Amino acid sequence: MRLPVFYFRILEVIALTNNILFVDHLEKYFFTYQGIVKAVDGISFFIKEGETFGLVGESGSGKSTVAYTVVGMYRPTKGKIIYKGDKDISQDSRERPLAIKKEIQIVYQDPGTSLNPSMTIKNILELPLKVHNIGKNNEDRINKVKELLEMVQLPVSYTYKYPSMIGGGEKQMVAIARALATNPSFVLLDEPTSALDVSVQAKLINMLIQFQKKFKLSYLFITHDLSLMRNVASRVAIMYLGKLCEIAPTSEFFKNPLHPYTQMLLSSIPVISDEEEALKPKKIISKGEIPSPVDIPPGCSFHFRCQKKMDICSCDDPIITETSEGHTVRCHLYTK
Repeated sequence: MRLPVFYFRILEVIALTNNILFVDHLEKYFFTYQGIVKAVDGISFFIKEGETFGLVGESGSGKSTVAYTVVGMYRPTKGKIIYKGDKDISQDSRERPLAIKKEIQIVYQDPGTSLNPSMTIKNILELPLKVHNIGKNNEDRINKVKELLEMVQLPVSYTYKYPSMIGGGEKQMVAIARALATNPSFVLLDEPTSALDVSVQAKLINMLIQFQKKFKLSYLFITHDLSLMRNVASRVAIMYLGKLCEIAPTSEFFKNPLHPYTQMLLSSIPVISDEEEALKPKKIISKGEIPSPVDIPPGCSFHFRCQKKMDICSCDDPIITETSEGHTVRCHLYTK
């Protein structure tokens, strides 16, 4: 069914109740010599208290820009970001209250560049404690640093090491410890496992799940790995060229993918058994390339690559349609 205007008013009411984050028609444009890059183009979603919301897309889809805008690195071009029902944080970090910065933290994709190479692990973990006035004195903060290292299963002897002296997985553990140092409520995870070995990925994911339960955290988990979302996220959103294609509860998402782009992504997931292969959508061969974000085609931005395109797809951008409770899709195939 086609979503009426009051549907988005309902979203706002929901956002004022039990959700930790509500993103309302968010836009983030970059103005370049080549033209306007619509990195994020009018997306809306909410994240419930204590859940993991997975945001998935290919490189260049705009998913990291969403994270950087939510955390305050970028100021939105348009739209609102509402935190805990009534706090409008639609500004960059320089204008946000310190209390909000304390509650919203981020773990970046590459710990090799997100950790200051000239600082020791102690200095890296101690900095947020000083900024947010955590700990009565220097001794308290040093004890807190040791506690954080033990929490992410790193030796206390790492206190005076530099990032260059430890491995990639260990650096990411330090980055997670830094994010948790301020006792946050909401953590953005920007592809935290993509630069790690498989064995380290599993350890890190298990650790994140344990921390979520222990500290009652909410996660925005950004990744290009759909198979990872099956075991981690409670709901999944698919992003393509700055817009959301589909949002659904994880179990519904993998059983009944609707958008042709979602089906294409799921059909390309590698599997190791015939049983797993049977659960995948029919094989859809990816064709064409992602258009330039400076020159996004009219109509549905996916129609150049879509095997199910219709005449309307090349001229009209589809609206969001709800096909079942909690399952929305932006495609003319489901617009009545």
